[in-house]
Amino acid sequence: MTNALLPLDGITVVTLEQAVAAPLATRHLADLGARVIKVERVGEGDFARNYDHEVHGLASHFVWLNRGKESVALDLKSPEGSEIVRHLVARADVFVQNAAPGAAERLGLGGEELVARHPRLVVAGISGYGTGGPLRDRKAYDMLIQAETGLISVTGTPETATKTGIPSADIAAGLYACQAVLAALLRRERTGRGGVVDISMFDATVEWLGHPMYIQLYGGRQIPRMGLSHASIAPYDAYPTADGQILIGVQNDRGWQSLVGDVFGRPDLADHPHLATNPLRVAHREECDRVVAEQTRRFGTAELEARLAAAGVPAAQVNDMAGLVAHPQLSARDRWRQVDTPAGPIAGVLPPVSFRDVELPMGPVPALGAHTDAVLAELGVDAARIDRLAAAGVAGRPARVPATAE
Repeated sequence: MTNALLPLDGITVVTLEQAVAAPLATRHLADLGARVIKVERVGEGDFARNYDHEVHGLASHFVWLNRGKESVALDLKSPEGSEIVRHLVARADVFVQNAAPGAAERLGLGGEELVARHPRLVVAGISGYGTGGPLRDRKAYDMLIQAETGLISVTGTPETATKTGIPSADIAAGLYACQAVLAALLRRERTGRGGVVDISMFDATVEWLGHPMYIQLYGGRQIPRMGLSHASIAPYDAYPTADGQILIGVQNDRGWQSLVGDVFGRPDLADHPHLATNPLRVAHREECDRVVAEQTRRFGTAELEARLAAAGVPAAQVNDMAGLVAHPQLSARDRWRQVDTPAGPIAGVLPPVSFRDVELPMGPVPALGAHTDAVLAELGVDAARIDRLAAAGVAGRPARVPATAE
């Protein structure tokens, strides 16, 4: 690695954020080299700080989503607190917020108002359901969006619908928000003007549902919930081995021929009258799965995985989180790094984007209000006034977080 310039070096982002969607977007911007100033409530901060206390007393969501940021704690309901935020935004390149509908406008931080005053500013607003429509003012937690969009209807087993095990709607919105900010910054380089972009969790999740949505639109049918299986492909599921299980996903008829001939040593199954083509295998899924399971039980998991890999048949271990943490693909590629937190160092995985000439930074996870004094001093607020603001509860400073033993 060289000392090449980080992609967003020199870009300042001010964010009024909480939970997952906006913090994910701005964490990616921080990973890319932007300075991210996170404005939090005095005393409580981002409520994701208290989702759990699993990481040496810190919340797992918070350490995941907020490394590399500066925390400034302010009472935005006070005139002085809201004025300070407006001064911060005036000096920024980007302002990101996922406050409740109308809250940013009430603070004088509405997108159109900000861009009118600061034409080069990029403003990204993340909402639950968008800026209009009958659900505009509804509460919009991840699970509610998964239900409202129908994501839950295609997730789970035939017997039970479930939400995804991760906050998919939040993550989708955060990724599109990051993409939108980068696009707006690129446009600003060409035109000299920023602008307002709106991202909703609802719209982001609808985009991810394109495949089942088009089947409904033009096929007139709801795709079934398939568990680990696939509505349009067979064999595609977890199958038993002599000592566990393995997931096999055959994408085409050549893959089927390789599976039964090269892996199972049963070339006669390639032309089986119910199994020779994918449409036949889907139509006779129960028989197909029974035939495959009869064969996979002959092998131990490690041996079968090696045979599948040698034959080029798509397959995977069915891991849990312990398996992920210990996964050789992460360790062999040197993906783990140390991240500093108020409770001591923790392990973190490098960002998914890798630049060949520079490693993206993984900055510390901030204590609530850790940067209040420094950021206010940059704005020209003298030390005596900062003390007065802190004493009045307008500005917050960090409380000591005790480190816990590993």
